[in-house]
Amino acid sequence: MGSTDSKLNFRKAVIQLTTKTQPVEATDDAFWDQFWADTTTTVQDVFALVPAAEIRAVREESPSNLATLCYKAVEKLVQGAESGCPTEREKQVVLNCTRILTRILPYIFEDQDWRGFFWSTVPGAGRAGTDEMDDDDDGARPLAESLLLAVADLLFCPDFTVHSHKRGPDSVENMQSIDSCEYIWEAGVGFAQSPPLNYIHDLNRTELLRLLLTCFSEAMYLPPSSDNNVLNPWVTFFCSTENRHALPLFTSLLNVVCAYDPVGYGIPYNHLLFSDYREQLVEQAVQILIVTLEHDGGVPHHPPSPSSMEELESTGPENLFVNYLSRIHREEDFDFVLKGLARLLTNPLAQTYLPNSTKKIQFHQELLVLFWKLCDFNKKFLFFVLKSSDVLDILVPILFYLNDARADQSRVGLMHIGVFILLLLSGERNFGVRLNKPYSIHVPMDIPVFTGTHADLLIVVFHKIITTGHQRLQPLFDCLLTIVVNVSPYLKSLSMVAANKLLHLLEAFSTNWFLFSAAQNHHLVFFLLEAFNNIIQYQFDGNCNLVYAIIRKRNVFHQLANLPCDPASIQKALQRKRKSPDVISRTSSQETVSMEGSHPAVPAEPGTLKTSLVAIPGIDKLTEKSQVSEDGTMVSVPKTDSPHTVYSDQSAIAGTSDTESNSGRDNEDVFYTEAEMERGCLSSTSSTSYWAPTPEWALSWKCKLPLQTIMRLLQVLVPQVEKICIDKGLTDESEILKFLQHGTLVGLLPVPHPILIRKYQANAGTAMWFRTYMWGVVYLRNVDPPIWYDTDVRLFEIQRM
Repeated sequence: MGSTDSKLNFRKAVIQLTTKTQPVEATDDAFWDQFWADTTTTVQDVFALVPAAEIRAVREESPSNLATLCYKAVEKLVQGAESGCPTEREKQVVLNCTRILTRILPYIFEDQDWRGFFWSTVPGAGRAGTDEMDDDDDGARPLAESLLLAVADLLFCPDFTVHSHKRGPDSVENMQSIDSCEYIWEAGVGFAQSPPLNYIHDLNRTELLRLLLTCFSEAMYLPPSSDNNVLNPWVTFFCSTENRHALPLFTSLLNVVCAYDPVGYGIPYNHLLFSDYREQLVEQAVQILIVTLEHDGGVPHHPPSPSSMEELESTGPENLFVNYLSRIHREEDFDFVLKGLARLLTNPLAQTYLPNSTKKIQFHQELLVLFWKLCDFNKKFLFFVLKSSDVLDILVPILFYLNDARADQSRVGLMHIGVFILLLLSGERNFGVRLNKPYSIHVPMDIPVFTGTHADLLIVVFHKIITTGHQRLQPLFDCLLTIVVNVSPYLKSLSMVAANKLLHLLEAFSTNWFLFSAAQNHHLVFFLLEAFNNIIQYQFDGNCNLVYAIIRKRNVFHQLANLPCDPASIQKALQRKRKSPDVISRTSSQETVSMEGSHPAVPAEPGTLKTSLVAIPGIDKLTEKSQVSEDGTMVSVPKTDSPHTVYSDQSAIAGTSDTESNSGRDNEDVFYTEAEMERGCLSSTSSTSYWAPTPEWALSWKCKLPLQTIMRLLQVLVPQVEKICIDKGLTDESEILKFLQHGTLVGLLPVPHPILIRKYQANAGTAMWFRTYMWGVVYLRNVDPPIWYDTDVRLFEIQRM
């Protein structure tokens, strides 16, 4: 009965607040205490008992009362942080204030006139009642700073959020002198002891982190802009030297995430028997990490070269979380982080004989963003990941997610982050080398069964995405094939299945109508030819399957070499396109039986919410070229008009901005943000009004098609293969493969070209993409309570599928 009473009293207080037209004095404790003193409401109760309409009404009609409520709630948190909440009642007051602020803050942020409120100082609010704007005077702190510092203190409050180290019953720990580095929440990076699990502490931490996340979410209420200098003031202050707990809190968050094992003690169904409070904490922790690891935009972020590593360690970025992340360097710390992330990313793939018997985590998108930030801000971590085949424990789950999400338009952001990570990894030689490891674990995926390496898995999944994914993925084709080109010089032996998939892609992309239907489509053919050339020149010996597939499909290469470029042929090809608008002929790829236990990729359920994304920059802006020299080091290649960038400035005519993609095949995906495309403001024929193919344009790239190596290979090998077939009456593939396996082209091929790698490079466009994607994930994942639901978010649009 008690809790019903307190809910009733709380609701009465809310009604009083919304109906009072006169300002209530800040000193009227009897009135304000109703909101936090006697209540035992949960955060869900607070969301139900404080409706959005009423918060907005108070904001518009009696703003001083809303201001006083916020100020009083912060004051209570500050008092709790100072006293250390020794009594249960004080703990309850802190939790109630935390919930109320979590409920109200989004409505402060959605109104431009209120946004500065928390950054103003409250007159007469100093402890001594002074208004002096003196730096030493705590009273002059803006409300936001007082709130953030109080939350940081409370996250290391003995017997509330951490275990007490008290020696005797009477000794009280002084909150001001506490060394929070001794109270780190979990063993791992920089901390050896694992404190005993305490679910009450986990719940209290989760509530405080939820409030922190809400503070940081002001970013959601600003429209996307390519100006990277706009820093989030809440994050900037919280991750500055003003926060004395920055290091232990960063360490606590990272360790809690990476040490988490959702399977528990290996007892089937144990997640159904008791609630896992640690999981809620881990979700909030990983979300706090990804939104605080925002780089200071003032300086363009260049990954440090090994020589500049030392300088970085002495100064480092202003944002302490980014600074600490970039300075992790011990092998055992890297190992702990990588194994933790791999374990969590692999969790949703785990198949057991008992359905639903193991807990499946839902925060894999946040984990991928965290992995991305680790690789981006800490190059030593990236090199560690690629040093052993542990990188494959990250690769396989990413390929699983890509394959699984390919038909679901609500998960297009997941597709992008997965591809971006693989693009980043593929810029390093070691990644290509690691892919040669045999693939034996067989995660159930609806892809053809094959026997081969991780490289085969990657190619088969990419083929599946390109041929059976939804239209929205077309801007990613360039990225997918760039990854294939980057790893191709290191692939020792492709399986027949993977070789056929690559040739099927070439066949599809080199049809006349496809080549002539958009200004950028020929790039895909260049990428595939470059990959074939790399394999033939550098890995010919083990790749008889690919060589055989090229010989079988030799007419594709001859047709490309003889591509008709006169106006009549171009028109004829385009007319054929109107009859068959499908991008890729899906039938000509021999689909085989899918893996046992796999589920087909399915579109989103009707009614699924998704958040819009800004378009990604074209591949020429996403990457920079490096040449691999004799000794294996990489040398940057200055930008020139290479065949891939020929005419890529076509899009400039139509006024694309840096943050929009100019790599899309379909101009719908080129000049508009996703949200605008969603509204269908363009018809698919609009591309013709921007651009039409001409014979000059077609010849400008046709003469640069890198066909010499393959033509020479066909010239030498086709007569030999035909002769064997006639002489021995062979129809058996295996005999021909045996011949090709022992054949050699030494001295017969053109001089090997230098290996060209396209390495990912950060830019304003991708920075904005990451911000919108990351906050979109946070928005959609926080549904209980629905912190931002139905507020006026401006960073993205919320769409229903």
